[in-house]
Amino acid sequence: MANPLYDTLFARHAGQSRPFLILSDGREISYAEFLGQVARIANHLTELGLKPGERLAAQVQKSPEALALYGACVQAGIVFLPLNTAYTASEVSYFIEDSGAALVVCDADAASLLAPVADNLGAKLATLNADGTGSLMEGATGQPDSFATVARKGDDLAALLYTSGTTGRSKGAMLSQDNLLSNAKVLVDEWRFTEADVLLHALPIFHTHGLFVASNVILAVGGAMIFLPKFDVDTVIAQLPRATTMMGVPTFYTRLLDDARFDREATQHMRLFTSGSAPLLAETHERFSARTGHAILERYGMTETNMSTSNPYDGERRAGTVGFALPGVELKICDPATGAPTPQGEVGQIEVRGPNVFQGYWQMPEKTAEELRKDGFFITGDLGLIDDQGYVQIVGRDKDLIISGGYNIYPKEIELVLDEQPGVLESAVIGVPHSDFGETVVGVLVAERGQQPDEAAIMAAAGATLARFKHPRKLIVVDELPRNTMGKVQKNILRDRYRELFASA
Repeated sequence: MANPLYDTLFARHAGQSRPFLILSDGREISYAEFLGQVARIANHLTELGLKPGERLAAQVQKSPEALALYGACVQAGIVFLPLNTAYTASEVSYFIEDSGAALVVCDADAASLLAPVADNLGAKLATLNADGTGSLMEGATGQPDSFATVARKGDDLAALLYTSGTTGRSKGAMLSQDNLLSNAKVLVDEWRFTEADVLLHALPIFHTHGLFVASNVILAVGGAMIFLPKFDVDTVIAQLPRATTMMGVPTFYTRLLDDARFDREATQHMRLFTSGSAPLLAETHERFSARTGHAILERYGMTETNMSTSNPYDGERRAGTVGFALPGVELKICDPATGAPTPQGEVGQIEVRGPNVFQGYWQMPEKTAEELRKDGFFITGDLGLIDDQGYVQIVGRDKDLIISGGYNIYPKEIELVLDEQPGVLESAVIGVPHSDFGETVVGVLVAERGQQPDEAAIMAAAGATLARFKHPRKLIVVDELPRNTMGKVQKNILRDRYRELFASA
């Protein structure tokens, strides 16, 4: 029997001497070397007693060995559970217990904290450090560089990814082999990837973006990756001449634009920059195009779906939009209360269906039934609209919707006005409790470097543009907005921080 994910992404490169990973120190790891490492780890995991279908939780720094651990899980039929390196031991404890992980792989520095947790939950523990050392690789050393690939079906579980849990207990999204494989194949076609591509990879690999989008796409075509441990402006600019493509989050691009070395000459050999995981400001899109001559390709996805939409490779990449539904993906905008489709141009809740959509939430049948309809449509929790040219625009999260005095207020509409004002670099609009209106609008601003926004002038501009019930009741200037590791603004933190502003108004 076959193992579709391993056969398509890994096995086809057996014996190939061409480079797969290019490291910042100049070292190169060929496909043959990488697959040998994958097999040795798979043999060691089997030696440790892991069986197909069991879960392996990995909280490790980005490294070639960490990527090989993912490949080994695929080859051995083990469900891969990557964990954010910022999670605390208590948070990791929840993920281990909830998933029933049979093995926990962590950095040696965290082993003393996680060993008791793993032991209490009946899990084994191994270490893997950023430099490739640790008990996992010690156990893999000397193992055969071939492994009898475990047979799996397309609907077998390949990965378990936990959502952030900002509104409750974190949920484990179950992703099958077909979920991951279908998305990789579509993105290869839509973004024109070939064996000749060299992807500049500065993303973390505990997240869908860096692991299942970036890495899987390159594996699917047999290209190469400049595999950086993290994003660093100097390193990225130094490595750019070797690359043809780059996948990033908005923060990558704003930081590059702050460096005068990043210009048309530095990017003249590049064919594609993509952005995701957080909204890209229209201003960033426009500045990037003016500086480099490249239009960033923005797309939309989430843990439960991988990628669902993309701006076109050929055609207008419209700032402020995430393009069109990918081939094979159905997307509709629905009334959150009734589930009925909304008229074109009206805001509603985004629902998607397709081979990319996950199987449900791990051991949460009730939550799965709430968010995954019987007809296969997934209720994303994102609010959006489809404009008159068919482009999808994301307005915000359903939980970020502000209801003030009975009126629905979409933060994105206000943020677009605030972002245009002199001295404002970016903004985040939130709703906070208000004794009369239930909620009221607060605008949190980040000033441009060396500027001090004129709050009175900004209020006047908002008053001239927006209906009265949408006017911010207060503006707050901060040094920076709180963001998660993928650059997404954490509005739940802002709501908690400012929730008492008008509680007794």
